[in-house]
Amino acid sequence: MNNMDQKLFTPWNPSLGHLISEIEHGQLGLPDIQRPFVWRNVKVRNLFDSIYRGFPIGHLVLWENRTADRHKAIGVGEKQMGPNMVIVDGQQRLTAMYAVFKGKEVIRNNRAPERIHIAFNPLEQKFEVASAAIRLDRAFIPDISVIWSDRLHQLEKNYMKGLGEMRDLTEEDTEIIHASIIKLVSLPRVEITALRLSADVSEED
Repeated sequence: MNNMDQKLFTPWNPSLGHLISEIEHGQLGLPDIQRPFVWRNVKVRNLFDSIYRGFPIGHLVLWENRTADRHKAIGVGEKQMGPNMVIVDGQQRLTAMYAVFKGKEVIRNNRAPERIHIAFNPLEQKFEVASAAIRLDRAFIPDISVIWSDRLHQLEKNYMKGLGEMRDLTEEDTEIIHASIIKLVSLPRVEITALRLSADVSEED
């Protein structure tokens, strides 16, 4: 890497939680040239399965934003701040994570807002798109967005009670369920590899 490269971009390893927080407050947005959110929900499920299992999910490329114009926010609703960075590569992944971690609606290419519901079976450590059948299956937490709330203890207790009404839970089962939920809760601490492009990089570059 030469000196010119070092000035154009710097490596960065933010946590997912840090990036999601920046999206939530409006500090990380999208340039006008980016397309709408187009991922199918099954791809969102696969993304969370990969993060949970520690598989790589690819690099992000973020561009330091010199001005507050020519950008758009991720998700719906007003943001507190204008972006100091915009996403050049990684929009679909970050939008999917923001939607699920925060339980927020996203705007698809038909301009219709949508909530993405991803379910999780802690005993089998398995993710699914939350269909009507999955929502009725007590082996699943039907919407993992609730995991990152301040009611985690009660959520786990209610889940154990509901599953226990369907089948006998062994001590090993309860240990697996607890460990799986704790692992899921910790996902925002996972770090991702990103490149930060300098504000001096032109759109043509």
